[in-house]
Amino acid sequence: MHKPNILLIYTGGTIGMVKDYKSNSLKAFDFDNLRKNIPELNQIACNIKTISFEEPIDSSDMNSLYIAKIATIIETHYESADGFVVLSGSDTMAYTASALSFMFEHLSKAIVFTGSQLPIGDLRTDAKENLITAIQVAASLDKKGNSVVPEVSLYFEYKLYRANRTTKVNAEHFEAFTSPNYPALATSGVHLKFNKSAIQKMPKSKKLIVRKKLVDDVVILKLFPGITPAVVEAMLNIKGLKGVVLETYGAGNAPTSAWFIKALKKALKKGILIVDVTQCIGGSVIMGHYETSLELKKMGIFSGHDITTEAAIAKLKYILTIDAPKSKLKILFEKSLRGELCK
Repeated sequence: MHKPNILLIYTGGTIGMVKDYKSNSLKAFDFDNLRKNIPELNQIACNIKTISFEEPIDSSDMNSLYIAKIATIIETHYESADGFVVLSGSDTMAYTASALSFMFEHLSKAIVFTGSQLPIGDLRTDAKENLITAIQVAASLDKKGNSVVPEVSLYFEYKLYRANRTTKVNAEHFEAFTSPNYPALATSGVHLKFNKSAIQKMPKSKKLIVRKKLVDDVVILKLFPGITPAVVEAMLNIKGLKGVVLETYGAGNAPTSAWFIKALKKALKKGILIVDVTQCIGGSVIMGHYETSLELKKMGIFSGHDITTEAAIAKLKYILTIDAPKSKLKILFEKSLRGELCK
């Protein structure tokens, strides 16, 4: 029987740290001796190879170049590996994993992101369980040798989620992530149970396409009561700006003030793409449902439907690389490309 080959990619983050009890300081974990340090991994029938960033980064320093680096590593080893586990800091994990989901087209293998709230050597650490189960998910193949979860996912504290559906909701609890508008792909308890109806279907023998370019000239503009014209105009007049994720209220509602509408129209006239995303953790944008979103709809602002802000910014960075008319880009954004929205 074929033993799956798993590539573990360490970019940085808490999960890769252990405490030196002599100095009481944190030092990097030796992933080359992974099985020696975590003997439980010997119970998973798979081969594990590890690659670490030469200089591990804090997740706060994650950017498009590092994300492209992760994509390149996966692309290079795509034929030789059966699944991938990416270890990174949890603070920007939902952004990074969402971006990876759009960069890989016709993905047929599992790419599982995980991390931890406590270093791997701490007494009460969540790192070992997260790492062990993430590897187990990546190594799960069906009877035909195909990946059980052929998509980019995120595993944290007994739940496997579609990566581009996640958001970090807690900085202290082990249950750091949630998927507000889509069910878990798998649940880990006494048994690892896959929710097969929620998992992306295996692509029909199409060759993998990796698009490593992202457009960084985008911003998130979060509305709040009392936001001033100066703030909005300063954001929309950023030199070279190409896209805006507009975080609106409720079902996609925004101020009806003349100055606000004028500022948006001016930005649209310059060719800037604007996406309407709700600030609410759960629920969806329904443009035109209320009068306060009707004007946005008339202007041609894109509807984010039930997409997360993290996925919206990633998707915007992705579609801005496509040379197509705005009407085509609107169709692409409002269509589910990687299961990021229910439509």
